[in-house]
Amino acid sequence: MLKKSSETAQLDIFTSPNSLFKGKVLNQYESELGWHNVFRNNVTMRIDETIFSPLFSKDQGRPNASIRVLIAMMILKEAECLSDQKIFENCRYNMLYRSALGLHNVDDVLPTESTYYLFRNKIVAYEREYKENLFSTVYHQITKGQCIEYEVSGRRVRMDSKLMGSNIAWMSRYELIHKTLHIFYNDIMPGTELLPSIQSRLEELLRMDGNKVVYTHTGTEVKNRLIELGTLISQVLQLQQYSHLESYQTLKRVFEEQYKINEDKIVVARDKEEISAQSVQSPYDTDCTYRNKGGNDGQKKQEIKGYSVNVTESCDEQGLNLITNVNVQKASTPDVDFLKDDLESSQEVLVEKIESVHADGAYNSTDNQLYCKHNDIEMHLHAIQGAKGRYQLEMGDNNTLEVFDTVTNTSIANTQIVNKKGIIKWRIKEGKSYRYITQKEIDTYTLRKKIEKTPIEILQKRNNVEATIFQVGYHYTNTKSRYRGQTKHQMWANMRCLWVNFVRILKFTLKSDSKPGFFGQNLVNRLQIQRLITTIFTFITWDSNIFQKSTRNQFKWA
Repeated sequence: MLKKSSETAQLDIFTSPNSLFKGKVLNQYESELGWHNVFRNNVTMRIDETIFSPLFSKDQGRPNASIRVLIAMMILKEAECLSDQKIFENCRYNMLYRSALGLHNVDDVLPTESTYYLFRNKIVAYEREYKENLFSTVYHQITKGQCIEYEVSGRRVRMDSKLMGSNIAWMSRYELIHKTLHIFYNDIMPGTELLPSIQSRLEELLRMDGNKVVYTHTGTEVKNRLIELGTLISQVLQLQQYSHLESYQTLKRVFEEQYKINEDKIVVARDKEEISAQSVQSPYDTDCTYRNKGGNDGQKKQEIKGYSVNVTESCDEQGLNLITNVNVQKASTPDVDFLKDDLESSQEVLVEKIESVHADGAYNSTDNQLYCKHNDIEMHLHAIQGAKGRYQLEMGDNNTLEVFDTVTNTSIANTQIVNKKGIIKWRIKEGKSYRYITQKEIDTYTLRKKIEKTPIEILQKRNNVEATIFQVGYHYTNTKSRYRGQTKHQMWANMRCLWVNFVRILKFTLKSDSKPGFFGQNLVNRLQIQRLITTIFTFITWDSNIFQKSTRNQFKWA
């Protein structure tokens, strides 16, 4: 049963920093503007531990460590891209890290490594079963509290996405099939019920690694072995007693994506054009998908086997701006699919209603335009995908269309046509043939014209979100993470965004304190008062003999 950890710390007279530090060191440690104190107050102590109560049994299974400390450790780990060994070392011996976690005394116990790993595994297992990432839930809970306290309005937001590669090796088609079969074969050995002939052939094919096969055999030989592997897999999949294994399910999925059975009941390899970008890219990460982005209009080509990270943040002109939502989906997910859900998630944490959103042309679609219109959200697009059209299209009275050819600088006559489904199109003569203009083309032209008339200062509001994207993925300059699986990437993104938000709060606090009110101006005096109280408490609880001796000396000198 979950039991919340205490939010207040009991300082020990011998092991607290007040007895270990003195002078300037103590002043810096106790400063309310120290990063460790700001982190503890704005991140660690905001964590609602009850969110993770489903991970623990109501009758037993009480956590043996503070959930608040475990989550804060994960955030600090991603803050500087530390290894697990290094984060535990810092949290054990670095007083600033311990203060950030809420461990004020030197002898306060830190969670063990096994507890740390078990907690992370429970979050992943829970998301796999119930389709809810508890780390995303606590992220929104923390961010909402920060938005309320610092009055983050959020009337204006912006968003952008980033492709992030999974921590997997790039595999050829043969290597993927070979490795997936090899993993399953290792899971069912020993004691497998395969026929001796099939088992001996499998062992012979799997004896050499897939990458070595590709480099040491001709293209024809690899294709023949690919077909032979498919035939063997179809026979192996008949062992239904292993269907509960994850490796069996992965093998079955790979077989269905890479092979098909023809009319003669023979297993044949699918053509590459038939294989979807959402197919399995690695048996070690079955969530990630493939995406080929860019390569047109001078853009750098980017091939990724992984995920797409979409970030939404407030961008009001005044006050503090925070990342309100981060959403991780498979790399094959287009940007247009993010806008609606991410705006709704951001609205749940913001103080005021979202009035406008800034995004690039990849987020433009008819559905997104209608969604923004119905919710009174003004959508500012930086650009629209695709080349600028040849014709200027203006709608006149009575649903008439005026078409102007920018190449010949002449107006083009057109005829309105309604098909059997009631869809209206406009037909124009283009050379010796006819061309049909749809309502979608007219809307695109109207939107492009609107963007051209938008003031540059409005369009530039989207640009800074690219800096945010850079900060979120700062430690992965090669766009390849250290994790596998969508859930772990979502957790990583939440941790990074919590850290970015914390840095913004810290800078905002330092900036605000430069012109503070009475309490801000007397920050040093308040720290002196705190030390005086601590000194008095230490003095009156000290050994009575020393106290009496000190008193006699005072009377003597009086």
